Amino acid sequence: MNLSRFLHARAEEGRPVRVGLIGAGKFGSMFLAQVRRTPGMHLVAVADISRERARAALARTGWEPERVSAGSPQEAFARGTTCVVEDALALIDTDGLDVVVEATGIPDAGVRHALACFRSGKHAVLVNVEADALAGPLLARRARQAGLVYSLAYGDQPALICELVDWARTCGFEVVCAGKGTKYLPSYHQSTPETVWEHFGFTTEEVARGALNAKMFNSFVDGTKSAIEMAAVANATGLLPPKAGLTFPPAGSESLAEVLRPRSAGGVLERGGSVEVVSSLERDGTQVARDLRWGVYVVFRAGGEYVADCFRQYGMVTDSTGAYTALYRPYHLIGLEVGVSVASAALRHEPTGAPTGFVADVVATAKRDLAPGQVLDGEGGYQVYGKLIPAADSLGARALPIGLAHGVRLTRPVAAGQVLAWTDVEPGEGGDAARVRREMEALFQPFA
Repeated sequence: MNLSRFLHARAEEGRPVRVGLIGAGKFGSMFLAQVRRTPGMHLVAVADISRERARAALARTGWEPERVSAGSPQEAFARGTTCVVEDALALIDTDGLDVVVEATGIPDAGVRHALACFRSGKHAVLVNVEADALAGPLLARRARQAGLVYSLAYGDQPALICELVDWARTCGFEVVCAGKGTKYLPSYHQSTPETVWEHFGFTTEEVARGALNAKMFNSFVDGTKSAIEMAAVANATGLLPPKAGLTFPPAGSESLAEVLRPRSAGGVLERGGSVEVVSSLERDGTQVARDLRWGVYVVFRAGGEYVADCFRQYGMVTDSTGAYTALYRPYHLIGLEVGVSVASAALRHEPTGAPTGFVADVVATAKRDLAPGQVLDGEGGYQVYGKLIPAADSLGARALPIGLAHGVRLTRPVAAGQVLAWTDVEPGEGGDAARVRREMEALFQPFA
């Protein structure tokens, strides 16, 4: 890709790519572990609402004390050191900063920080896929208008899926399906922060020692995170979401091509050119052979008999017809890889995946019967999970996005399994995320 060569050249010239990180959680810590080892990058500052957490993350990931200085981001920029601050907006406004990595995972914060980046002339890499699923198409447009890059974070699954889709299309293949793997059973949609740890097998002591966030982990279990990530992929690639939501068919790496074909060809897809998440568990709870729980994939089709013969001759695992095959990556390294996005934005002016339209949406769906007066607790909580549906259907139903289903009060009963609407909650001004979301709904014509 030549990015490492470009970074080495910047290091030799004494002009490293200057980076700011917002959020010192797990993803941010993984980036910290690698950026200190990457020639041609200078981490100017880490912003977190807890300075202690940020300092602990730096120490835990191997930063020498002499590399961490007191003072402002501007002073750290001049000294070639790294500082810790609480004010993310001050970090963004630092003169000379090239790229901001937003890793808070909070939709409202992600929207606010992305907009601040564009006002301040900074590229934005959003680990915060929650903000992207909520308002990414509009944020990407704002970045383009400012001549800047808005990018999904490489290492996270959406950007890696986008890379596979781009590879297949560049080679001239028809993309039939793309997505990722996860551990899923239908009952998981009702998972709560109280029941989540049984799905991971962590002991009480392990949870306490790791200071693990139950709601965050629960969003992976109850299907919300999968829906959010597939919305990001659909909006970036134009691949379509299933009309009735993700179906999580069981499939291993060697059965992808057989399972993820259109129904007309013997598979499970309602249509080709779509996104889907495969489960590492059969519906009876047994393990899928050669599961893809941590990986990503793309299924594509031969354009004729000659290409199908090539698939066979070069050992590709195909479906029973020989026309469909898949390429997959069994693992993703999350924050350890996000430097690819930083370098791509700064040195190539290219995102590693970014929304190109409003194709898919993630809507709040009741986990159980909900009563008027209840205050919703959002992603990964006790009351709602996120369901992936076409954006046109979401707007037609005036559905409540999962990213705004937090801290709002219900005005009417909602039955288990029902998608919530804006009219089911008390109206309110909301923050930046709500305002930008309403603006996006007014501006964008969703793909039907």
